[in-house]
Amino acid sequence: MSVHVHTGADPARLQSTLRKLAIAWTGFEARLETAPLIRKLNRGQLTLADYQAFLINLRQQVVEGACWISRAASNISEDYFELRSTLIGHAATEHRDYHLLEQDFVAAGGAIEDIRTARKNVGSEALSAWMYHQAGRPDPFHLLGAMWIIEGLGAQKASDWGGSVLRQLDLPQEAARFLLYHGENDGDHMEEFQSMLAMTPLDEALEARIVRCAEVTGRLYALQLEEIELA
Repeated sequence: MSVHVHTGADPARLQSTLRKLAIAWTGFEARLETAPLIRKLNRGQLTLADYQAFLINLRQQVVEGACWISRAASNISEDYFELRSTLIGHAATEHRDYHLLEQDFVAAGGAIEDIRTARKNVGSEALSAWMYHQAGRPDPFHLLGAMWIIEGLGAQKASDWGGSVLRQLDLPQEAARFLLYHGENDGDHMEEFQSMLAMTPLDEALEARIVRCAEVTGRLYALQLEEIELA
């Protein structure tokens, strides 16, 4: 994943952090490729039922994304009000994204009550618990590592996944708006991520926490996909 730093903070520490995050991303990406659903997608074997299951399971994480970002912002001290404000704005931008997933699901032939009433799978439960626990800690700057993974997924994978879904299943674009939207917009979010990183008191210890958070989040996100029951 390419990185471009635009900040007045210590460039050496920022570059070190971004390099280590890029390594964490590479490990996450490799893990994604082993998930049964992603293997079927990459091999051109995805079924409509598989895609509907993907949308159902993804909704659980998306509904809560803005919530844990808001919780993290509420636990950032006033000394870092600029970062807090940026996180609140980010949460506001994304807090209704799950509606796109619901609309995609209906456009792909699903019933709205099915996606709204589905329970979390094991991976989603673990990911949710991890995010909320970390967001509740004082000055949870390390959650930028989680954002690196999740926003990076949109920037690096969403467009390809969305296009592949439409081709394989012969669906209209209205059935993959969530993926296509994030593929188009999450590149800007990655730029925002780097700006937020520059707002933190970044040192060796925080760098290690951010990278570790990225690694754990990547593993749990992959588990969420691995636990999707396929047709």
